[in-house]
Amino acid sequence: MKVAVLGAGVVGVATAHALAERGHEVHVYDRRSDVASDTSASTAGLIAPGHSYAWASPSAPTMLFRSLLGASTSIRVRPRADVELARWGVRFLRECTASRARSNTLAKLRLARYSQQLMDELAARENLEYCQTRNGVLYLYRDEAELERAQINSQLLRDHGQRQDVLGPEEIAAAEPALRHGTATFAGAIHDRTDGTGDPHRFSVGLAEECRRLGVRFHLGTSVVRLETDGAAITSAVTDQGEVRADAFVLAAGAASALVARSIGLRLPVYPAKGYTLTATVKDPDRAPVVGGIDEKTLVAWSRFGDELRMSATAEFVGYDRSHSPADYAGIVDAGNELFPGAVDWDTARYRTGLRPMTPDGPPMIGLGRHDNLYFNTGHGHVGWTMAVGSARVLADLVDERRPDIDPTPYSPISSRRHPSARDA
Repeated sequence: MKVAVLGAGVVGVATAHALAERGHEVHVYDRRSDVASDTSASTAGLIAPGHSYAWASPSAPTMLFRSLLGASTSIRVRPRADVELARWGVRFLRECTASRARSNTLAKLRLARYSQQLMDELAARENLEYCQTRNGVLYLYRDEAELERAQINSQLLRDHGQRQDVLGPEEIAAAEPALRHGTATFAGAIHDRTDGTGDPHRFSVGLAEECRRLGVRFHLGTSVVRLETDGAAITSAVTDQGEVRADAFVLAAGAASALVARSIGLRLPVYPAKGYTLTATVKDPDRAPVVGGIDEKTLVAWSRFGDELRMSATAEFVGYDRSHSPADYAGIVDAGNELFPGAVDWDTARYRTGLRPMTPDGPPMIGLGRHDNLYFNTGHGHVGWTMAVGSARVLADLVDERRPDIDPTPYSPISSRRHPSARDA
């Protein structure tokens, strides 16, 4: 079967590889000139089933309300006339119950754990090097009450296979000696020993080479303008380089998936959350972290990629706006100086924004939509890097009409809960 994969981020590359291993003729299209050079290159680098919590939770509405009033919160919404955001927001609020948060979190966790296992196997089999670590991730809490709440919440993850230890201040310093140099004080931390870190761009570049060995053709610098349909199936994808015909199409373009889908009248429940990321050169290795982590007060996250430190923060709902200014990174720099003073050379910092494709409930959309040959692999949100390889395997199984190793129902693009309108995917 000839399959056109629309999108060459880490999810698209992993999807192409999974399909090519099954013997399909695979073509990948992306507007960028390199694979995984957009949002996939703008993540904190955490491979973190231990952070699979659904954003839609009983506490989320209060945070969003405070953001609308101008408070500084980790999830921010700027008041603006945006029908798509309003529609997405209504669905998000419907998911903010304790029972929905639990089921959505477990759906994310199952896929994340499955994906992490497959990623490790794939990396070993193909000899992929991407600055990977498996020494866990630290989730740091400055407030005792927040730590206690985190322990209660994390019980759900521990009950389903995550190895998580609660650390006191001295144990935190033993796990990450670089924090001894910082001025931040912590009540404690949850050390998820099954989590890790890695560079998704390096992983994708290496995996793309394996894809080419399997016969995959990458059409980079090619923008998908729209889809064409006869009503029952997709007949072609129109690009700025011409028309693409295939037996099946996989929409794996991250946040842009919703824009492409609109060309055939589909309203995907996927909306971009802009994140801010910087990468700077390490100047003092002893002061730079070797364990990935998140400061849960500021939600600044970090990973060490060899002689570089990646730091990321914020989820801002501002549509497809990618603009940024130095002020947007001030909080990240302040946290870096507080946590790891003297560790990096800020003059070398490279600044990026990325648009995380968020679904209202949290789990991604994987599988066949309402057209006979249009598959979706999008909406992975803040854990797309963690979920990429597992999502690709599930998608390939569904294309081949095989039963996936994990239940694909929570990720179905045509769930009635996700799509109350018949014109949705």
